[in-house]
Amino acid sequence: MSRKRIVIAGLGDVGVLTAIRLARCADVVGVSGKPALLSGQELGVRLSRPNDWARDYWIPFDRFRRLDRVRTVHATLTGVDLTARTVFGRRDDGATVAEDYDALVISTGVTNGFWRRPTLQSAAEIGADIRAAHDRVSAAESMIVVGGGAAAITSAANMAITWPHKRIDLYFPGERALTEYHPRIWNRIQGRLTDLGVGLHPGHRAVVSDGFAGDEITSEPVRFTTGQPPASADAVLWAIGRVKPNTDWLPRELLDEHGFVRVTPELRAPGHQGVFAVGDVAATDRLRSSARNRGDALVARNIRAEFAGRRLRTFRTPGRRWGSLLGIQADGLEVFFPTGHAFRFPAWSVDRVVMPWIVRWGMYRGIRVNRPL
Repeated sequence: MSRKRIVIAGLGDVGVLTAIRLARCADVVGVSGKPALLSGQELGVRLSRPNDWARDYWIPFDRFRRLDRVRTVHATLTGVDLTARTVFGRRDDGATVAEDYDALVISTGVTNGFWRRPTLQSAAEIGADIRAAHDRVSAAESMIVVGGGAAAITSAANMAITWPHKRIDLYFPGERALTEYHPRIWNRIQGRLTDLGVGLHPGHRAVVSDGFAGDEITSEPVRFTTGQPPASADAVLWAIGRVKPNTDWLPRELLDEHGFVRVTPELRAPGHQGVFAVGDVAATDRLRSSARNRGDALVARNIRAEFAGRRLRTFRTPGRRWGSLLGIQADGLEVFFPTGHAFRFPAWSVDRVVMPWIVRWGMYRGIRVNRPL
């Protein structure tokens, strides 16, 4: 019996993990606009300490041991024929790509600011983008961060840690930030931001034009719909959570009214056997939480079950967001749970246990020693 072929559309955080889990049981093809895993996590570390960020979140595909069996295609996705079971794409030289599949995993994620875009890029272009954003922020004597989610919080905190003499102000629309997390998490983070000297401005809803997605660092004054006077700084970072699913290449029948991929509790596209979606692109729940709660493991397990004619399992959501908010710091790594409680890994354990054993071997099944891109 011939081996099944699985196409994974999108090799971001979840797509790479899914490919790793499936590589031994099928012929896996991954289609990505990037030549590497370019994570959307830890924006604050990316802006303030780009070399540290790149070590852990910008990893060429050939460094993953379990991706040796995966054929990666560097191309932009352009369409899919659900009847013929074929995915189409376009390479940077204009050549077309057509990949047949027995199972398709849609993990193309979302566009969310300049740090999460589906554009076709080379390693040199990625590096230039990362350095340009860092240089822009580094040169500013004052910063405004607009937004109340994790990206805004990590950015304000990490910039304050890296540049303690820079004036940094955080503006968010509600009474508190991090509304998708347990309230006690904001209480803890609020104290940390205050200690770092970040100016906190609740109840400020910024004016955002319809066509603006927060995909650039600006310098114009920020105006508010809530009646406060405009605020000015040398640079303004927009982390407003205006996400757009990367699904322009998919037929409307697969999508909900917001453009996300409709899925059953088993993470399968309803009415389309062999088509699954996982990560931020999948309309699992309000938080699209399969991106952070082992959705990759469930999809891989359900694809194998479907091939074997076994029962598929369902995805369960935690109800609240959780995880690291500030990233790795000099004093270690703090991880928050859905209950609002936190656990801190001391600095020595991050370097000797968490990253080498839990992440690089436990999650990714082995990452080769870094080498120049």
